This record gives sequence, C-alpha cells and structure tokens, in this order.
Amino acid sequence: MVEFAMVAAPFLALLFAIAETSLIFFAGQTLETATADSARLILTGQAAGYDATAFKDQVCSRLHGLFGGTAGCKTNLMVDVRNYGKSFGTKPAKPTPDPVTGKLPDDFYDAGGPNCVVVVRVMYQWPVWVTLNGLDLSDVAKGKRLLMATAAFRSEPYGTPTC
Repeated sequence: MVEFAMVAAPFLALLFAIAETSLIFFAGQTLETATADSARLILTGQAAGYDATAFKDQVCSRLHGLFGGTAGCKTNLMVDVRNYGKSFGTKPAKPTPDPVTGKLPDDFYDAGGPNCVVVVRVMYQWPVWVTLNGLDLSDVAKGKRLLMATAAFRSEPYGTPTC
C-alpha cells in the first residue's frame, strides 16, 4: 500500500499531463481548420463587406463547444487579417500578447480585394489546468497557452483589383 501511494501521485500527474497535451494539440488542429475555412471566404471574395467582428463570428461558428461556446470564443479569440498588396516579399509582423498580462492585441481586419496577398492570423488563449512542477504548458500568462493559426494566400480575381 505504501509503494502504491508513492507511485500513484506521479502516475496520475503524468496521465493528466498526457491528456492535457493531447487536448491542446487537438484544439490547435481545430483552430487551424477553422482558420483555413474562414480564410477561404476572403480568398473567394465572399467576405468582401466584412469587418473584424463579422470575420470573428465566422471563425467562432466553426469552433463549436471545445472553445467555450460562442461567448468564450469571442472573449478569448483574436483575429488579425492584413493585406500586403500584390507581393509576397513583405514580411508580416507577428502580433503578440502582452508578456505580463497575457492580453491579446485588438482585432484587425483589412482583407484588401481581388488579387491581394492576405495573411490571416487567429489567436486563442487556451486555459491550462495541469500546472505541476515542470509540467506547466502555459506560455502567455499563468494558466494560459497561446494557440495560433495562420493562412497566407493571394485572393482570387473576383473583381477589380484594389490592392
């Protein structure tokens, strides 16, 4: 019984850490898929009249219950859509959260128009529960991990170029 007590705590900690790591990878893949699907709206010109809020709604509609429902998604999600003209040569700056508070930057949306190079970034602060010594997966603020998905593309020639 003493041996079991000595082995049980590390075993359970490792088991929970493995489960949380796999959940974070699954959530990251879900965010990548939602970003790619939402970016397709910009690629094809279907999001021509969107603003940051409308685009965030599109992303959140693809993230379902895993991300805290619609309210949790809109609170912890940040969208950054930038138009880089007609060239892939410009290196986009990476939006980063505040290193102390973990607060995400404000949403930004400028999708340009037809034939524009567009970079879509979506960030989500995922809550981390297992925070034992050496097993803490948080990287933004205490108890939060930043999940980030990116899509870069040239939009289709669906109208008069406005880049």
